[in-house]
Amino acid sequence: MLYYASIILIGVAAFILANAFTSSEEVFKTSEKLDEVGKSNKKNVGAILQYSRPFFKRYVSPIVATFKNKHVFRQKYKKLLANAGLTEELTPDDFYAFKLFLILGFPILFVCVREAGTFYDWDLRLAPLMGIFGFFYPDIWIRGKIQQRQEDVISGMPFVVDMLALSVEAGLDFMAAMSKVIEKSPPNALVEELVVVLKDTKVGSSRAEALRGLAWRTNVIQMSSFCATLIAADSVGASIGPILKLLSNDIRQKRSSMIEKAAAKAATKILFPMMAFIIPSVFIVIASPIALDAMRSQ
Repeated sequence: MLYYASIILIGVAAFILANAFTSSEEVFKTSEKLDEVGKSNKKNVGAILQYSRPFFKRYVSPIVATFKNKHVFRQKYKKLLANAGLTEELTPDDFYAFKLFLILGFPILFVCVREAGTFYDWDLRLAPLMGIFGFFYPDIWIRGKIQQRQEDVISGMPFVVDMLALSVEAGLDFMAAMSKVIEKSPPNALVEELVVVLKDTKVGSSRAEALRGLAWRTNVIQMSSFCATLIAADSVGASIGPILKLLSNDIRQKRSSMIEKAAAKAATKILFPMMAFIIPSVFIVIASPIALDAMRSQ
């Protein structure tokens, strides 16, 4: 089975390389120059993606672009990449190419580590399993990125909404207030999304469309509620200042309740480690002198 699996993997690798070298060289060089221009804005995407991106973008992405049913995974990964804030780093085609590349990349890395180090006892039959894990690893990785970004958005909402309310009450319109918040706020995921909202309005999108895009990209209940309230207020011509103030108070109360809930869960979670490790250690410290005295008295 290993023999036939290796033959298949070698065939796939040969096909990828042959197709890649016959693809348009000018298109790849152009995309490479565009990546170099935006290199200062690149995010920390992890070592695996960072070192494998030149290979799968050059050799696998052109093949993925020729798939017939590419609209299926494009729609799926477009939302995931937007939720993770990686739309400038990867396209849906690149992400699917990343998954396909790791089917070969992880087994090759496994064999290299096995042969180069002191891990000769590792069973080679694990190599196909590493290929399966390589296909699903990007999904696990991006969901972790999404969760981290959503937590960052939620933690930044109270300060941002407070600043928006103060700016609007001071006489600025909503978009000018947003620009002022971006200028004064520390860098975080929510500020990055507000920058996108400003860009969308500058290129012709309405405020409602830009806010719907913000809710779609963040995929956070609190942000969706915030955007829906602003869109409704804008549609009926209501004053945004008092609404922002109410939203700010509501967000702070919800955040306080979330923190209290997390603290209550922490007390329950720590109970089991305490019973398993701390209580036995304390019992040994207390009971050891008593046991030693009893043994000496005998």
